[in-house]
Amino acid sequence: MRVSVVRKNIKFIPDSKRVVARYFMNGEERTQQMVARIMTLNEKQVLETLEQTLREFARRHRNISSIFIKHCEKISPIIEAMQIDYDGMSLDRKMLIGSYCTMEYAIESAAIFNPSIVEDFDQSGLEAGEKRVIISFRATGEGHISSIVFRRGILDKHNNLQIMKIGHNIDKAEIEHKTLFNKERFLTKLYEMHTKDKYIVQIMQDLPDEFEFAILKNMLNTALGDPSIREERRTALEEILWLANSFYDLLFKHDSDITERVIFPISDSESRGIEDARFVRFIDDDDSVRIMATYTAYNGHTILPKLISTEDFYSFRVMPLNGEGAQNKNLALFPRKIKGKFAMLARIDGVNNYIMYSDRVTQWNKTILLQEPRYTWEFTQIGNCGSPLWTEEGWLIITHGVGTMRRYCIGASLFDLDDPSKEIGRLAEPLLSPLEDEREGYVPNVVYSCGAIIHNNSLILPYAVSDYSSTYAVVDLVELLTALKKSKQ
Repeated sequence: MRVSVVRKNIKFIPDSKRVVARYFMNGEERTQQMVARIMTLNEKQVLETLEQTLREFARRHRNISSIFIKHCEKISPIIEAMQIDYDGMSLDRKMLIGSYCTMEYAIESAAIFNPSIVEDFDQSGLEAGEKRVIISFRATGEGHISSIVFRRGILDKHNNLQIMKIGHNIDKAEIEHKTLFNKERFLTKLYEMHTKDKYIVQIMQDLPDEFEFAILKNMLNTALGDPSIREERRTALEEILWLANSFYDLLFKHDSDITERVIFPISDSESRGIEDARFVRFIDDDDSVRIMATYTAYNGHTILPKLISTEDFYSFRVMPLNGEGAQNKNLALFPRKIKGKFAMLARIDGVNNYIMYSDRVTQWNKTILLQEPRYTWEFTQIGNCGSPLWTEEGWLIITHGVGTMRRYCIGASLFDLDDPSKEIGRLAEPLLSPLEDEREGYVPNVVYSCGAIIHNNSLILPYAVSDYSSTYAVVDLVELLTALKKSKQ
């Protein structure tokens, strides 16, 4: 039984005008040469050059002068090593140096894709049948570095989406690192990452059961500063530092619009991107609500599954996921506990769908096989397209399958509410396949989603088009559930 899908005439496309002021450091030697040249300028020349820069860039960023100061502070050790009195320099000269350590990065210049959608915390001032929503996207720019961006909109009673106006100035968050670590848990994660045991012991053996981030960071930086360090040891120490840097809070200014807040790679663990965030509105047993998402951090050679949570979209807590089940990509959290335990979808082997349960939202171990590829359009692999959706008939899980020519299609399955390891039904045909005009893009022949919602008794399914742009589709929920239940007969 085929299910009818209504594709909506709305498209989210990359916008190269959306830029963020990013720290730029061109190596220590060249930075020293640059600073030396600036130090030859008198204060009048410094001011003239700075004012010219501000005329061209101030309107493109929120408080760019403070960004220049922060970026200058990052190279203050280099400046002081040149026997220059850093504190004695004028504010204008520091800002000018900082401007040379800054570059614009177009966060969406290559693609805006892999969307997920959640209900906004604020549902005030709406008419019957309307819902205010927040859509997240994976945005990519030069070098395919990925970040998370947001749009806010309103779904009306006809499931048409009105997108709110986009803000002009991108706001990067302030970062606050976790200051205290549990040694046992930290070691467990290092072993899961397959970091070399002998180097773990060398660094960790003298630390107490609870240790401070600053102490570990100083120890690692000292060891990494040894010019004779072997490459194997350097890699292991960098992995330890990478893990320590992966626990932090992000704080956005309250005068920023949600469209201006970008979760840009900040820690070393994410230096090459933040991939495929699957946001979900999680309701705890005490009826408290928070928005959480799993995503994949990538540093160019290693991936790290992470969890991000927020109660207001201004402050976000970020932490790694632990356990033998927190491997690979494609993790998606259930929107509520099941029999008192957190539940998570996973694809630990890169091929099959799994489910796992835990008492802690960051600790995942035993996995249960949920689905294997069954139909030709998913013979390569099957995975989730976001968190499960609760319905009276069961847990609705939107899936993706990869078939011939690495074509990605979107499917759907239904599972028992009390025991989600029991499958009720599964569509034999894709719910959504790439149309002819959806086949071209950064990665051809792909439709993909990171999360849907139910509204007005319909499935609202945002999806990416060939890893370049995004749109959304609407599916009648009754028709879909009927097809899923019949598929088991």
